[in-house]
Amino acid sequence: MSRNILLWRRGSAVVTAANLIITRDTRFKLLEGYSLQIKNVRPQDAGDYNCQIGDHDNRDLVHTVEILVPPSVRSNPETGHVTVRKGGTATLECKASGNPVPSISWTRKDSIHGSPHLSEGPTLTLENVNRQDSGTYRCYADNGIREPVFVDLQLIVLSPPEITVEKSWVHAGEGYEAQLVCTVHGDANPEVMWYQDSFLLHPNDRRTMDTRGEKHYLTIRNVRSSDFGNYSCVAENSLGRAKKYIEVSGRPGPAQFHSPMYSRYREMYNLTWSIESFPLIEEIRLLYRKLMMNESYQHPGRWHDIILNPPSTRSESYRHIMTYTIKGLDPNSVYETIVQAKNRYGWNEVSDIFQFYTLSTDMPNEDVEQTLGSTAYGNNFRALSGGPEFRPIVRPVLCLLSLTWLILRGLV
Repeated sequence: MSRNILLWRRGSAVVTAANLIITRDTRFKLLEGYSLQIKNVRPQDAGDYNCQIGDHDNRDLVHTVEILVPPSVRSNPETGHVTVRKGGTATLECKASGNPVPSISWTRKDSIHGSPHLSEGPTLTLENVNRQDSGTYRCYADNGIREPVFVDLQLIVLSPPEITVEKSWVHAGEGYEAQLVCTVHGDANPEVMWYQDSFLLHPNDRRTMDTRGEKHYLTIRNVRSSDFGNYSCVAENSLGRAKKYIEVSGRPGPAQFHSPMYSRYREMYNLTWSIESFPLIEEIRLLYRKLMMNESYQHPGRWHDIILNPPSTRSESYRHIMTYTIKGLDPNSVYETIVQAKNRYGWNEVSDIFQFYTLSTDMPNEDVEQTLGSTAYGNNFRALSGGPEFRPIVRPVLCLLSLTWLILRGLV
């Protein structure tokens, strides 16, 4: 055996011969004269290594080395920023390496629904993008070696400005302060301007204009009657222009109802509401009517019109609270009501329709108490645990709302 020479080859290159290290790579070493050791392995060390005995038989033993490499990933473009116009197609790409070849998946990092899985593969394509598609997208690479790795890409969707207003109608009073707010969405540095009617507004000693992030504020101090009217918030950038209107008025604000949906009584109902008005309220108008209904038929009755004296007290400097008991109602019935108010600047807009329910004549007192204990306040309601007489009534009359609103606009 000693007359034979043992060679280690990698391809055509000789690595060792007998006990000599032929390669200049110091990571290679012979153990016990025969075994080949490679320290600090690198991906390029992968391949076939031949152990050859230099005798007349030319016997070879082949060792295949595979290097497991954890995944790595990079974005394309390397800046990690992709910009596209609204309505266009955005293509996000990442490149991964490792051994085995990593699998690639995409998620939306800043989604309000968490991080939903979007797709597989090195490319994520989003068509007909809009402003809501802007955000951070995360590309994951995983091959089972150590933990998955990721890279973030920022998608910027250039779009014309979009405006939303907190209130399209702002109640104000002379001598008080009024604030108008509009939120402007859009890229390309939109410019925001405020107008009263068709006149461009500028800051003065009573009027200031501020910006906090996407919110833009127009504040009017010591309001005068000349400040009442129509305002517009206008935003403009290189891609387009948007406008929203806000009315500033001294008329009362719309009535807000605070009563429970279910009456405590069979033949009457206590209705409570509040109205914002800086001047004193001069007149209040209350309208109510019964909804006749069964399993297949719904029909509104005639309106009862009541003129009320204005409240004499306020819970705040501008908020008026009033309660009125509607009597002579039918038991086990559905009613709806609206309220309108007038001050020295005029009548306010008609309130939203408010529905309420009277109790059944067949409901025992203990069931009445149970019903009252489970009554939900506001416009949302849940089914009662009362008897069958009451259940057909607890049904929203949604199909009548649009028709009712048209009728109301003609009545008041």
